[in-house]
Amino acid sequence: MSTITDIGTLITSHPGIHGGCPIIAGTGVTVRRIAIWYKQSLTAEEIADRIGFLTLTQVYAALTYYHANKEEIDADIAAEEAEGDRIEAMHKARRQL
Repeated sequence: MSTITDIGTLITSHPGIHGGCPIIAGTGVTVRRIAIWYKQSLTAEEIADRIGFLTLTQVYAALTYYHANKEEIDADIAAEEAEGDRIEAMHKARRQL
């Protein structure tokens, strides 16, 4: 007989882990990371292969969370990219001095 998994337990957050961003429970893998790879056209299977300790169930839970909270996660991704661009520009400017 198979065990029933409460899917509500698969995604969690903790203020001390990645600033409280949603993560796959029991790991430090953020939903944001899964969403980024998904947006780069990786399949759930490919994502699970990249992070060998994740199950396909965990990846699909992260993708479900992403789709249910798409605006919030996409805004978080955009903010992270903007901060990366800002830091890169700052470093370039310092090298030119």
